[in-house]
Amino acid sequence: MTQCLSFPRLAASFVVAVMMQASPVLAPPALAQGKTAPPIQAAGDAMNIVAVVNGDVISRGDVENRRRLFALSSGLPINNEVLARLTPQVTRQLIDERLRLQETQRKRVVVQDKQVAGAIAEVEGRNGMPAGGLARQLAANGVAMRTLIDQIRVQLAWSQLVRQQVGQQGAPTAADIADQEAQIRSQIGQPEYRVGEIFIPVANPSQDAEASKFVETIIQQLRSGAPFPVVAAQFSQSQTALQGGDLGWVQANQLDPAQLRIVKEMPVGAISNPIKVAGGYSILRLGAKREVGKDPSTIMHLRQIWLPFSQALNPQAPTPQQISLLETAKRYQTTIKTCDEADAANKAAGGGRNPDPGEVRLEAVANPEVKAMLTQMSAGQITPPLPSQEGITMIFVCSKETQDRGVPSKDELAEKIFSERAELTSRQMLRDLQRKAMIDLRS
Repeated sequence: MTQCLSFPRLAASFVVAVMMQASPVLAPPALAQGKTAPPIQAAGDAMNIVAVVNGDVISRGDVENRRRLFALSSGLPINNEVLARLTPQVTRQLIDERLRLQETQRKRVVVQDKQVAGAIAEVEGRNGMPAGGLARQLAANGVAMRTLIDQIRVQLAWSQLVRQQVGQQGAPTAADIADQEAQIRSQIGQPEYRVGEIFIPVANPSQDAEASKFVETIIQQLRSGAPFPVVAAQFSQSQTALQGGDLGWVQANQLDPAQLRIVKEMPVGAISNPIKVAGGYSILRLGAKREVGKDPSTIMHLRQIWLPFSQALNPQAPTPQQISLLETAKRYQTTIKTCDEADAANKAAGGGRNPDPGEVRLEAVANPEVKAMLTQMSAGQITPPLPSQEGITMIFVCSKETQDRGVPSKDELAEKIFSERAELTSRQMLRDLQRKAMIDLRS
């Protein structure tokens, strides 16, 4: 008799090796609700040229698909009025995206298909959708799957290029880190803020009115319940879009003065009004407040066990090897009691992945499902089997303790400096591309 594996709805990206990284794309809430939409335009209309960017064509079909994806992501109704309102900003964003794509291609930045597939699997996992379910939902709403794939690929490639550029020219030095640490210590006792941001650029003053209307539309949807990380991943033109807009903990001197004035008055959980900043508009969400130097953190040391499948999993028809590995994983739930035993189990399975992710701060775990699971666990406990198409992961908690870190570690300070430089570099690179580009914007 054929068995059917009943696996938790967890995707491959839930393994600890990548759970410190935010998802490139977060799941649009409407995609899992089976909403229907009018069909896309006829093929002849879809090929009408909207813009030509350095010789590359952006068609009416490109705009149509992207604005429908935006509407779905933010929970907007899909009707002619809404789609027309989205068109100018969507067109501008597609132009900027095409400029980024051309530059990453020129610099020979390669994004592997498995990176894109992993991002799509993350979307499906967050929506509790089966493999291929996302493509079916997009098709039902008149959105070509290629629209999402193209957006993911450009996001990943551009981020990779920017980080390479910063790594070559502006990697933080020991002196940079020491200066940052001294600044934070000088502000101990002052307020700091956990902030999310959506940044909408304005390339020139003539675009200000349409950008302002677009920002108001986004704010309205956020205040109506659209999840901030989802909207940030789709709309924000900042590097933090890949982290759902999360800026982390920021001190007063790290915010634009206009942002700081607003944040000081915001209650936790609030969405700001539009904030005019250099280069565009900022929308902020205040996640939390605390005092600088007071940083209670849950520090964990973990081990991973990776049990690889010999072929991709079909949950409805698992192979004997996959069934055997699931039984092995279930046995580990009761037999593994120490880190050494977890290491031995991973080695026995082939040791295909590094079992030790190093020190992990629970508060920094990006994946909410994994974070919730680890929150409930104590030292000496192991997770249930976490399957993906490629294999089964289990996570063993070696130690778990709460510490008051005072100021961030040197590694955390280095990453923060690097991220700030990456954001500045990204905006400068895009401005340079815009200035040099030959753009023919059609009516």
